[in-house]
Amino acid sequence: MKEKLKDFIFSELIYHENPATFGDDDDLLEAGLDSMGLMRLIMFAEKEFGVILPDSDVEPANVRSLNALERWISSARRT
Repeated sequence: MKEKLKDFIFSELIYHENPATFGDDDDLLEAGLDSMGLMRLIMFAEKEFGVILPDSDVEPANVRSLNALERWISSARRT
């Protein structure tokens, strides 16, 4: 899951000189993920992983890193 998210983020949303060096706990918001990018990322995750990510759960704790995104999406899968 994280690799698909990472591929999408660095091919579509954020320029990073070497995405392979971006860690799973590194801060996506500091790296340049903005609100429009975040919305595109949520739409991608919903389609790719077959989940619904409620707007009420869009908060930095859920989107700050690849690990946070994975936890949020996995949690949505169980509900």
